[in-house]
Amino acid sequence: MFKSRAITFILITLMIDAIGIGIVFPIMPDLMNRVGAGDTGQGAFWGGLLMAAYAGALFLCGPIVGSISDAVGRRPILIAALVMLSLDYVIMALADSFWLLLLGRTLAGLAGATYITATAYIADISTPTEKAKNFGLIGAAFGIGFVLGPAIGGIAAEISISAPFWIAAVLSAANALFGAFVLPESLTPEKRRPFGKRDLNPFKSIFDAFRFPGLAVPLLCIFIFEFANMVYPTLWAFWIREVFGWSTLYIGLSLAAYGVLLAFVQAGLMPIFIRWIGDYRTLLLGMISALIGMIGFGFTATVTALVIFILLAALSDLVPALITAMASNQADEDRQGVVQGVIASLSSVAAVLSPLVMTVIFQASVDGEGTYMPGAPYFFSAALVLVMMPLVFRLRGHASV
Repeated sequence: MFKSRAITFILITLMIDAIGIGIVFPIMPDLMNRVGAGDTGQGAFWGGLLMAAYAGALFLCGPIVGSISDAVGRRPILIAALVMLSLDYVIMALADSFWLLLLGRTLAGLAGATYITATAYIADISTPTEKAKNFGLIGAAFGIGFVLGPAIGGIAAEISISAPFWIAAVLSAANALFGAFVLPESLTPEKRRPFGKRDLNPFKSIFDAFRFPGLAVPLLCIFIFEFANMVYPTLWAFWIREVFGWSTLYIGLSLAAYGVLLAFVQAGLMPIFIRWIGDYRTLLLGMISALIGMIGFGFTATVTALVIFILLAALSDLVPALITAMASNQADEDRQGVVQGVIASLSSVAAVLSPLVMTVIFQASVDGEGTYMPGAPYFFSAALVLVMMPLVFRLRGHASV
């Protein structure tokens, strides 16, 4: 009863988080226009800078937040993060300049404890053999959020460019209130560890995690894959508008369709694949899907091709949950928070650097001064996935089944 109630709340929390994130994606080009960020290429660059600010704040605070949750418990951190997210969306709704948007995104990065602490919470209440499946449920919750978020964003933006942010603010605040009444604590006092000054250094936490036996390879894999996979949230709206000329509504619907597929893959297909072929072969399936999908998007110029390769993109999202489970299985119970914080920080470093790199490649490929190739960032991402494959082969011994 306790476990099912807790997992349900965590999944709702992450779904609302994903709604808040996904609600922004389809309106990003129009949002950049509102603050005077320029044409499609320039707007993509400034939008990437916003994403980098979010990720940078999350990188600095991720291991710290994870360590605090190891010391005081998961529940208070989760609720505080939801309150801060609500504040962020209010700022985004009121912002009339790029710098206010930047402030809002930085606050959202500080509130990244939602995901970090939620995954640590799931690790607390899962056995080693349950972790891949339960982390897959996290992906499914995000998938549902990405169904609702872009659809709400695309539709609400037809009324006002600020409307999606007000909706996200209300959802985050309501969930914080809900959690204050129903969420039990998952980390018992005897399993907590003291928080010290050394935990305030995010670099130390990351270096320590890499020195921990069995963690270096999965952590490096997470970093490379997240760097490559950031091509989708960074450029999807700008790429779709450049290649197909779609409106905000249709961009939102395309993202919602991807969210449906993501939820189906994570909650439906992942447990089946793990049962049939095991964690490791399922990971290889996700990697191959990622490689083919990214190459395919690089060449895509028709809606038919878009539909085909979005299916492979959804299958590629098997990868993060499986590698996260493999890393979690290498850590002790009293270090799940800091390990998840380090994973979030590495993902954040990727999310700081990747938008800056991807948007520069995209801008150069559509500015008319060189070869016109809007799919160039996808080719670059595919190359990263290919480089990552030798590391993935070393993860065979990390799988639980």
